[in-house]
Amino acid sequence: MPRLAGKVAFITGGGNGIGRATAERFAEEGAKVAIAEINDGAGKAAAQTARARGSQNGGDAHFVHCDVTDRTSVEAAIAETVKRFGRLDILHNNAGGSSPNDGPVTEVSEDEFWRVIKVDLYGTFLCCKLGIPAIIKSGGGSVINMTSTLALNAVPGRDCYTAAKGAIASMTRSLAVEYAPHKIRVNAIAPSVTLSDRVKKLMEGSKDIARLATTHLLGLGLPIHMANMAVYLASDEAEITTGQIMVVDSGATIW
Repeated sequence: MPRLAGKVAFITGGGNGIGRATAERFAEEGAKVAIAEINDGAGKAAAQTARARGSQNGGDAHFVHCDVTDRTSVEAAIAETVKRFGRLDILHNNAGGSSPNDGPVTEVSEDEFWRVIKVDLYGTFLCCKLGIPAIIKSGGGSVINMTSTLALNAVPGRDCYTAAKGAIASMTRSLAVEYAPHKIRVNAIAPSVTLSDRVKKLMEGSKDIARLATTHLLGLGLPIHMANMAVYLASDEAEITTGQIMVVDSGATIW
């Protein structure tokens, strides 16, 4: 039986990179997936490929427009998901990311700080605030946040991003304690350099990130590697795994 058969997932930023790979893997494992994406074209394309991947195992996918920084948008997207699929079991807060405008705290603009905090941290907070009640109604489930190894190791030049991802790691642990009585597991994935299209562009302009890539023992990560971890955390196989920061980094943080 597929590992996510009968489960309904809501994936933010599901149109590209890790989010899209996760949507495809979830559908392959039998889940009904709402691809919550601000870019309509990317979201619709991802839903189409995920739907095709899941067609043999009972999986499905549907695009819902969603701006994770806007309460009304998130509320509507979750409501549409529940209306279409009948429930919500899995919340994957994937939307976010750094940009070339990040930098040292003494140099980076305050606008960039608030942009990253709003998308990465507030977006995760808002989706949890509005999504967890739906998971409670379903009898429990899994919340999967996205932090980063940059929240665990010191890497210069990304002070906005590290602030947001460090906060997400801390929030993941507190949410795990808070919602355990409702049978909700809350974990986070901490990737290192992952070769999505966005990260490839970042690497072109950052010596620090390019240097970090040389420390990966088994080669650089791909979106599918993060998606496979997300499948585990979403599945019943992880029934007592909660409050954990799951580092998927090709060994980069151990030396």
